Amino acid sequence: MATKTLKIGSTAPNFNLQAVDGQIYNLDSFKDKKLLTVIFSCNHCPYVQAYEERIKAIQSDYKDVLQVVAINSNDDKSYPEDSFEEMKKRSDEKNFNFVYLRDETQEVAKAYDATHTPEIFLFDEERKLIFHGKIDDNWQDEKNAQTKYLRNAIDEYLAGEEISVPETFTIGCTIKWKK
Repeated sequence: MATKTLKIGSTAPNFNLQAVDGQIYNLDSFKDKKLLTVIFSCNHCPYVQAYEERIKAIQSDYKDVLQVVAINSNDDKSYPEDSFEEMKKRSDEKNFNFVYLRDETQEVAKAYDATHTPEIFLFDEERKLIFHGKIDDNWQDEKNAQTKYLRNAIDEYLAGEEISVPETFTIGCTIKWKK
C-alpha cells in the first residue's frame, strides 16, 4: 500500500511550483501551519470533482492548523482540461480555498510516487508523513461515508493519539503521465 518512495515517517519532498493565484509555493510557504495535506489532483477526474467540496470543508474546518495544497501533475497536452488556464478557471468557479499548484514537469508527482487523483499525503509539523491514502470510504456520496480517513487522522494527531489508520489504498483516476 505504501508508495515506493514515501513510507509513513518519510519527509515531504520539497517543491517549487506556481499556483493559480500566480504565486510560487514550496514547503516553507506553509511553515506556520502544524499540518500540511498534499493532494494530487486535477480538473477532469470525476473522483476529484466529487471530493472538491469535502476538500474545501476540510481546509475551512482546520484552517488554523492545516494547509491543503492540491497539485495537478497531469499531462495537459493529452488532457487540455488540466491546463494551467483551466485550473485557474476551475479554482475561480468552485471558489477553492486551498492552494492549487501546477506540476508541469511531473517531477513532484514522481518525487511523491503519486499514482492517483485524488491521492492524499498528510504531514506533521516536521513534515513527516503521518497519513497516506484516500479522504473517506465513499467517493460518490459523502453522507454515506462510514469512515472519514483524512479527518480521523487529523483529529487523532491533534489529540496526541496514534493514527488508527495511517494508510489506505488510493482511489481515483490515474495520473496522466506525459509520453
